[in-house]
Amino acid sequence: MSAADGLVESISNIAISKVQREVEQTPTEPIGPPVLGRSYLVDESVLAAFPIPGTKVLDAFNYGESLWGKTAKVVVQLPSGENENYFLKVVSLGETGRRMCEGEFESLKAIHAVSPTCVPKPYGWGKYCQEGPETHFLLVEFRDVGEQPAAPVKLAALLADLHQRSVSPTGKFGFHVSTCHAKISQAINFWEDSWCVLFTKHLGYVMELAKPILKWPEFDIVCKLTLEKVVPRLLLPLQSDGRILKPCLLHGDCWDGNTAMDARTGEAFVFDVCSFYGHNEYDTGNWRAPRHRLSNKEYIRNYKRNFPVSEPEEDWDARNLLYSLTFNIGNTIYIPGSVQRQVIDKHIRVYDDMTTLCEMFCPDELKCEMKGFAQAKSAAGGGAEVANWVDGEGEGEEEEEEEEEEEGEE
Repeated sequence: MSAADGLVESISNIAISKVQREVEQTPTEPIGPPVLGRSYLVDESVLAAFPIPGTKVLDAFNYGESLWGKTAKVVVQLPSGENENYFLKVVSLGETGRRMCEGEFESLKAIHAVSPTCVPKPYGWGKYCQEGPETHFLLVEFRDVGEQPAAPVKLAALLADLHQRSVSPTGKFGFHVSTCHAKISQAINFWEDSWCVLFTKHLGYVMELAKPILKWPEFDIVCKLTLEKVVPRLLLPLQSDGRILKPCLLHGDCWDGNTAMDARTGEAFVFDVCSFYGHNEYDTGNWRAPRHRLSNKEYIRNYKRNFPVSEPEEDWDARNLLYSLTFNIGNTIYIPGSVQRQVIDKHIRVYDDMTTLCEMFCPDELKCEMKGFAQAKSAAGGGAEVANWVDGEGEGEEEEEEEEEEEGEE
């Protein structure tokens, strides 16, 4: 599939820049099934997490891949003499690993209580007894992973059902513990009446993590304007003029690799969750990126058939772009080899996305901030590029010049 084809299949009506199209293309190759590897030694601490006392571990094998730890298929013998399989995730990241395992366990437990077939049943989490690096584990039901990602019709129905039937225990947005998107502890472990307030803290925290890594003043500017101007413009109307927004239990990181068809039942299921109660549309923000197969329009079309768009309906596309930011910023700073972090013509995808939102909802403030930055930079001996942008010499002209140079080189 070409970059142009990826654009046609995008769920977005907001233009994707040339730079972004060059960096990200929708994968066409299938996701290979998890593969059994070498034997894995199960720590004694896991024994207490098995749901049936007297369960004995017969064997364990490395199973699949994990960016942050190890995953294993554990074969056990029950007191009845029958064999059973479990899935074990192990993370040696100290306190971060503890938050990851606890957060995923609590997320799975909350989702399983609403929709038992939606996720693997969680059994326990804890700390390894072994000496060495501080290691934590998560033990859950073993599900046979089939086709990935899950089929559009079934995944959309599954997720919409979870969103619709879930009920916040406090009637508010948030969660009772911190959950982790990758290694990022999400700023959602509190309860808030306003979705706008919770999302602002959530997004702002991720932005602060990114700033010292990217070290880019223009990025800081659009972050500030996005939080101060764009977020309230798009999210306050969801709970204004008599509108009521239901806090829905979210997956938290719904992308290709965290969804699958169950090879045994033929039904969709999800995993690697980092849940909290939020706006249901947040879960589809991760479907926007061209790097995901879920960017295929069939996924969002089927989701909308099951869960109608929130009012104001005309803001849906911009809200979806806004919700994509936390996932893309997280991808930028933590995923090895992330294309989000590649700088082309001094652009980063999340910077382009935030600039687009600022141009839509606070263009005067954006121009003023960039002009001030350009003047400060010029006084220090630079800033021509920013000055040109502020004066209206658009990105399109720069791209045309670059294309002419490339033709000349050929």
